[in-house]
Amino acid sequence: MVFQDLNQSNPSNTFSSEQVQSLVEISSLLNSIHDLATLLPKIMDVALAPVQAERGLLVIKENDDFRVAVARSIHNDEEDLVDYSRSIVRRAMTDNVAILTHDAQTDPRFSDAQSVIIKQITSVICVPLVVKDHVEGAIYLDAKQNRTQFTNESLDFLKILANISAIAIQNARYFEGLALEKVRLQSEVERTYAFSEIIGNHPKMIEIFKLLEKIKDSNISVLIEGESGTGKELVARALHYSSTRRSKPFIAQYCGNLSENLLESELFGHKRGSFTGAHQDKKGLLEIADGGTFFLDEIADISPTIQAKLLRVLQDGVIRRVGDTLERKVDVRIVSATNRSLKKEVEKGSFREDLYYRLNVVTITLPPLRERKSDIPLLVHHFLKKNAQRHGDPTPKRISPEALRQLQSYHWPGNIRELENTIERAYVLSSTSQIEPEDLISPHFETDPDQTLRHITKQHVLKVLKDCEGNKKKAAELLDVSLRWLHYKLNEWHIESD
Repeated sequence: MVFQDLNQSNPSNTFSSEQVQSLVEISSLLNSIHDLATLLPKIMDVALAPVQAERGLLVIKENDDFRVAVARSIHNDEEDLVDYSRSIVRRAMTDNVAILTHDAQTDPRFSDAQSVIIKQITSVICVPLVVKDHVEGAIYLDAKQNRTQFTNESLDFLKILANISAIAIQNARYFEGLALEKVRLQSEVERTYAFSEIIGNHPKMIEIFKLLEKIKDSNISVLIEGESGTGKELVARALHYSSTRRSKPFIAQYCGNLSENLLESELFGHKRGSFTGAHQDKKGLLEIADGGTFFLDEIADISPTIQAKLLRVLQDGVIRRVGDTLERKVDVRIVSATNRSLKKEVEKGSFREDLYYRLNVVTITLPPLRERKSDIPLLVHHFLKKNAQRHGDPTPKRISPEALRQLQSYHWPGNIRELENTIERAYVLSSTSQIEPEDLISPHFETDPDQTLRHITKQHVLKVLKDCEGNKKKAAELLDVSLRWLHYKLNEWHIESD
């Protein structure tokens, strides 16, 4: 019997043309087969033919033992594949050595191997599958008839084959792990953005849920209208991840406060050299979203030029990169959103009427939080659970009736987003298991029921702006509104911007 340490052997250069072809073939598997169910039988077939063994097994390590993953016999006898020398396989894998024997019957080291004796096995080759000193399994070949068939050249061939195969197996396991992780993440994303994550029992929300269920699997364009913070993007994501397009990308692009050239390049891509700084070809986001859903936030802000190009996408399903003459087909579902009335923008002449009708096949109007205050308790408890998960708390904090009453009396200019941020701050600030009014940073929650909504909003915005020492960006973040909204309100109230 011959034992060879794999780290010290010098493979022979004398291989048959069939063996060389087998090595070339198995090398190509590294880049072509990424699932074990296909890869392992192929390795066994490639190993068996050039050596002309009667039986072949490919075993895979599992914890502290191993299992037969693939078995082959020239006699086509399934029972014949059951009895093989586990002793030899275990020795090869445990000691990380390649084994070649021409007389297993008389070798004292395997005198207790019943399968060798009963099956009258004479010749055996067993080579471990090793990657960076980690044993993945082994290739086992044996024969009863011809002792001279297994040679040192056969052993060298199988050692090289085993090294290549071990890498292929490791790669396949890696890709299968990625595939499983993708499925897990996809399931998590679908759960996170499912309709069930849109909280509300108000009649207006019930009607929205019914509409979403009807249109989720269609390809029609959807326009979502609503104030800032009402959850327009959440609805768009829920629509995508509940549809048949869920396995394809969901891409969102904010259209406000972006220059026409920058937004055009982002949406449609550009050709190298089409403008200063275009050092290479770039795919647009519409191309990247092919097969999926494209969400255009603040659609009312796009320029006439981009309106015309977007109309082409909706009509013909084609795009053309900036500076390019080639047209490319794309299959995307367009979901757009605006916090202004797009119909009024059409009447003013700032938005194309033909594009409006293409975008507005179905309109979903999200009510502001002040019009669905009956949902505030549901939303609060939902956000408390989210914060408990984020902080690793086994039990979410509660909220006192007085604190909940203050939340329901407030007018919420930032809508649901502002409510979520308020609960997140209160969750951190509360030193007990219950959120009290003082945890809400409450001065702006104390309201006079006789005051108008406009006055309450103005007083609250000015209070926050004063607390931020005039820093409008910081104030907008605390209010959870857009900077553009804040500028708009200051102009409306005739307050100097600076």
